[in-house]
Amino acid sequence: MNPILRDFPDHFETERLLIRSPRPGDGQMLFAAVTESIEHLKPWMPWAHQPITLEAEEGTARRMHADFLKREDLPLFIFNRKSGAFIGGSGLHRFDWAVPRFEIGYWVRTREIGKGYITEAVAGIANFAFEQLFAERIEIRVDNRNESSWRIPERLKFTLEGIHRRDARGVQGELRDTRVYAMIRDEWLERKRDQD
Repeated sequence: MNPILRDFPDHFETERLLIRSPRPGDGQMLFAAVTESIEHLKPWMPWAHQPITLEAEEGTARRMHADFLKREDLPLFIFNRKSGAFIGGSGLHRFDWAVPRFEIGYWVRTREIGKGYITEAVAGIANFAFEQLFAERIEIRVDNRNESSWRIPERLKFTLEGIHRRDARGVQGELRDTRVYAMIRDEWLERKRDQD
Protein backbone atom coordinates (compact mmCIF):
# COMPACT_ATOMS: atom_id res chain seq x y z
CA MET A 1 0.00 0.00 0.00
CA ASN A 2 1.20 3.49 -0.81
CA PRO A 3 2.10 5.00 2.62
CA ILE A 4 0.19 8.22 1.92
CA LEU A 5 -3.02 6.16 1.80
CA ARG A 6 -2.52 4.69 5.29
CA ASP A 7 -5.08 5.99 7.76
CA PHE A 8 -4.25 6.21 11.45
CA PRO A 9 -4.83 8.74 14.23
CA ASP A 10 -2.69 11.89 14.46
CA HIS A 11 -2.94 11.91 18.27
CA PHE A 12 -3.35 9.62 21.26
CA GLU A 13 -3.12 9.80 25.04
CA THR A 14 -1.27 8.06 27.83
CA GLU A 15 -1.92 8.40 31.56
CA ARG A 16 -0.44 11.90 31.81
CA LEU A 17 0.27 12.88 28.22
CA LEU A 18 -1.31 14.00 24.97
CA ILE A 19 0.90 13.00 22.04
CA ARG A 20 0.06 14.48 18.64
CA SER A 21 1.49 15.37 15.27
CA PRO A 22 2.88 18.91 14.81
CA ARG A 23 0.59 21.55 13.35
CA PRO A 24 0.94 24.96 11.73
CA GLY A 25 1.08 27.50 14.53
CA ASP A 26 3.21 25.28 16.81
CA GLY A 27 6.34 27.29 16.05
CA GLN A 28 5.99 29.64 19.02
CA MET A 29 5.86 26.89 21.65
CA LEU A 30 8.63 25.00 19.86
CA PHE A 31 10.78 28.13 19.82
CA ALA A 32 10.22 28.71 23.56
CA ALA A 33 11.08 25.10 24.47
CA VAL A 34 14.17 24.88 22.26
CA THR A 35 15.45 28.28 23.42
CA GLU A 36 15.03 27.24 27.06
CA SER A 37 16.73 23.89 26.46
CA ILE A 38 19.42 24.69 23.90
CA GLU A 39 22.43 24.00 26.13
CA HIS A 40 20.92 20.68 27.22
CA LEU A 41 20.22 19.69 23.58
CA LYS A 42 23.46 20.79 21.89
CA PRO A 43 25.62 17.81 22.95
CA TRP A 44 23.19 15.34 21.33
CA MET A 45 21.02 16.98 18.68
CA PRO A 46 22.56 18.21 15.41
CA TRP A 47 19.54 20.45 14.76
CA ALA A 48 20.26 22.34 18.02
CA HIS A 49 23.30 23.88 16.28
CA GLN A 50 21.18 25.65 13.67
CA PRO A 51 19.99 29.24 14.20
CA ILE A 52 16.93 29.25 16.47
CA THR A 53 14.36 31.87 15.48
CA LEU A 54 10.60 32.03 15.78
CA GLU A 55 10.28 31.98 11.99
CA ALA A 56 12.61 28.97 11.66
CA GLU A 57 10.71 26.99 14.30
CA GLU A 58 7.37 27.74 12.65
CA GLY A 59 8.89 26.49 9.40
CA THR A 60 10.03 23.35 11.23
CA ALA A 61 6.54 22.74 12.64
CA ARG A 62 4.99 23.14 9.19
CA ARG A 63 7.52 20.80 7.53
CA MET A 64 6.88 18.22 10.26
CA HIS A 65 3.13 18.55 9.71
CA ALA A 66 3.58 17.97 5.96
CA ASP A 67 5.91 15.01 6.53
CA PHE A 68 3.35 13.41 8.85
CA LEU A 69 0.57 13.84 6.27
CA LYS A 70 2.78 12.41 3.51
CA ARG A 71 3.83 9.54 5.84
CA GLU A 72 7.49 10.34 5.08
CA ASP A 73 8.28 10.90 8.77
CA LEU A 74 6.02 10.70 11.82
CA PRO A 75 7.12 13.46 14.21
CA LEU A 76 5.16 13.82 17.43
CA PHE A 77 4.89 16.52 20.10
CA ILE A 78 4.34 15.68 23.76
CA PHE A 79 2.03 17.68 26.04
CA ASN A 80 0.89 17.46 29.64
CA ARG A 81 -2.76 16.37 29.41
CA LYS A 82 -3.90 18.48 32.37
CA SER A 83 -1.99 21.72 31.87
CA GLY A 84 -1.45 21.59 28.11
CA ALA A 85 2.24 22.44 28.66
CA PHE A 86 4.59 21.45 25.85
CA ILE A 87 7.06 18.85 27.16
CA GLY A 88 9.18 17.83 24.18
CA GLY A 89 9.39 16.01 20.90
CA SER A 90 9.52 12.46 19.71
CA GLY A 91 8.28 10.45 16.78
CA LEU A 92 8.74 7.47 14.54
CA HIS A 93 11.58 7.96 12.09
CA ARG A 94 13.76 6.18 9.51
CA PHE A 95 11.11 3.57 8.93
CA ASP A 96 10.50 0.83 6.43
CA TRP A 97 6.80 0.31 5.71
CA ALA A 98 7.54 -3.05 4.04
CA VAL A 99 8.52 -4.66 7.38
CA PRO A 100 7.11 -2.43 9.08
CA ARG A 101 10.06 -1.16 11.18
CA PHE A 102 10.34 2.19 12.98
CA GLU A 103 12.89 4.07 15.06
CA ILE A 104 11.84 6.20 18.04
CA GLY A 105 13.74 9.38 18.81
CA TYR A 106 13.04 11.85 21.62
CA TRP A 107 14.04 15.03 23.43
CA VAL A 108 12.66 16.82 26.50
CA ARG A 109 12.65 20.49 27.43
CA THR A 110 14.89 21.33 30.37
CA ARG A 111 12.16 22.15 32.91
CA GLU A 112 10.54 18.72 32.40
CA ILE A 113 13.66 16.56 32.92
CA GLY A 114 13.40 13.86 35.58
CA LYS A 115 9.60 13.56 35.68
CA GLY A 116 9.32 10.31 33.70
CA TYR A 117 7.46 11.95 30.84
CA ILE A 118 9.75 10.67 28.09
CA THR A 119 9.67 7.10 29.38
CA GLU A 120 5.87 7.30 29.39
CA ALA A 121 5.82 8.88 25.93
CA VAL A 122 8.14 6.26 24.43
CA ALA A 123 6.00 3.46 25.89
CA GLY A 124 2.90 5.12 24.42
CA ILE A 125 4.53 5.64 21.03
CA ALA A 126 5.69 2.01 20.94
CA ASN A 127 2.13 0.87 21.72
CA PHE A 128 0.81 3.16 18.99
CA ALA A 129 3.30 1.72 16.48
CA PHE A 130 2.47 -1.89 17.34
CA GLU A 131 -1.31 -1.36 17.56
CA GLN A 132 -2.02 1.21 14.84
CA LEU A 133 0.87 0.75 12.40
CA PHE A 134 1.29 -3.03 12.86
CA ALA A 135 5.01 -2.63 13.56
CA GLU A 136 7.12 -5.78 13.64
CA ARG A 137 10.17 -4.02 15.05
CA ILE A 138 10.90 -0.79 16.90
CA GLU A 139 14.44 0.49 17.39
CA ILE A 140 15.96 3.13 19.64
CA ARG A 141 19.49 4.25 18.73
CA VAL A 142 21.38 6.30 21.31
CA ASP A 143 24.85 7.82 21.62
CA ASN A 144 26.67 5.56 24.09
CA ARG A 145 27.73 8.62 26.12
CA ASN A 146 24.12 9.75 26.67
CA GLU A 147 23.26 7.57 29.67
CA SER A 148 20.09 9.42 30.63
CA SER A 149 18.76 8.71 27.14
CA TRP A 150 19.70 5.02 26.96
CA ARG A 151 18.22 4.35 30.38
CA ILE A 152 14.76 4.88 28.82
CA PRO A 153 14.74 1.78 26.56
CA GLU A 154 16.30 -0.20 29.39
CA ARG A 155 13.45 0.78 31.74
CA LEU A 156 10.98 -0.25 29.05
CA LYS A 157 12.65 -3.67 28.61
CA PHE A 158 13.90 -3.10 25.06
CA THR A 159 16.71 -5.51 24.19
CA LEU A 160 20.20 -4.07 23.79
CA GLU A 161 21.19 -5.75 20.53
CA GLY A 162 24.67 -4.29 20.48
CA ILE A 163 26.91 -1.26 20.61
CA HIS A 164 28.05 -0.22 17.16
CA ARG A 165 31.57 1.05 17.67
CA ARG A 166 32.59 4.23 15.85
CA ASP A 167 29.62 3.98 13.53
CA ALA A 168 28.69 7.66 13.38
CA ARG A 169 29.91 11.18 13.97
CA GLY A 170 28.72 13.16 16.98
CA VAL A 171 27.51 16.74 16.74
CA GLN A 172 31.10 18.07 16.99
CA GLY A 173 32.34 15.68 14.31
CA GLU A 174 33.89 13.22 16.76
CA LEU A 175 33.51 9.48 16.26
CA ARG A 176 30.87 7.96 18.52
CA ASP A 177 29.54 4.57 19.51
CA THR A 178 25.81 3.88 19.17
CA ARG A 179 23.70 1.65 21.41
CA VAL A 180 21.00 -0.15 19.43
CA TYR A 181 17.92 -1.25 21.37
CA ALA A 182 14.94 -3.03 19.84
CA MET A 183 11.63 -4.59 20.65
CA ILE A 184 9.88 -6.95 18.26
CA ARG A 185 6.18 -7.59 18.01
CA ASP A 186 6.29 -10.99 19.75
CA GLU A 187 8.05 -9.46 22.79
CA TRP A 188 5.52 -6.63 22.94
CA LEU A 189 2.60 -9.08 22.76
CA GLU A 190 4.11 -11.21 25.51
CA ARG A 191 4.62 -8.20 27.78
CA LYS A 192 1.10 -7.01 27.04
CA ARG A 193 -0.32 -10.42 28.04
CA ASP A 194 1.72 -10.33 31.27
CA GLN A 195 0.25 -6.89 32.15
CA ASP A 196 -3.35 -8.00 31.61
